[in-house]
This record gives sequence, C-alpha cells and structure tokens, in this order.
Amino acid sequence: MASDQHPLLGALGLCRKAGKLLHGYDRVQENALRGKVALVLLAADASERTVTHMRSACEGIVACEQMPLTTADLAMLTPKPAAVFGVTDEHLAQLCAKHLT
Repeated sequence: MASDQHPLLGALGLCRKAGKLLHGYDRVQENALRGKVALVLLAADASERTVTHMRSACEGIVACEQMPLTTADLAMLTPKPAAVFGVTDEHLAQLCAKHLT
C-alpha cells in the first residue's frame, strides 16, 4: 500500500502509539472475553477458520469486523505478522470503525 496510505492504517498506528492496540489471536480473544476490548479487527486475508472462531467468540460481547487491509499492509504495526487486532479504547475504536467502509 504505497504512498496513498489507507486512513485505517493511520488510525491503527495511533492506537499502537497510545498503547491501545493488541495483536494476535489468543491475546485479543482473552482480553475480549474479559471485556477489555472495544473493537476486534480481522485482516482481509485472515483464514476462514480464524474469522469464524473469532466472530463466534466475540458474539454478544464486542464488535468483530473485517478490515480492508491485509496482514502485509499491517506488518508495520507489529513485530510479527498478525491477522487479529483488538482496540482497547472506546474512542479509538470508534475512529477505526469509521474507516472500515
């Protein structure tokens, strides 16, 4: 994703800098089940199994949305590739949700 960076990537970068971005399936799921995540985001190329399991785990607890960004697009946010992200701040979650469409 070259020079015309997706606004969602900028919003996620802001979440990371604020210390309000979790990544990785297990960590996000654990915190979501504890009510500590305001929004769960899945990479566009997350496996069907990951999408199904995470949506099932989040159902009735927290919104779980698929992003238009791939794990390659999101690589700059994490030390290791991740397809599952959680935003722990309600206001930052709203900012990210605004850029999903």
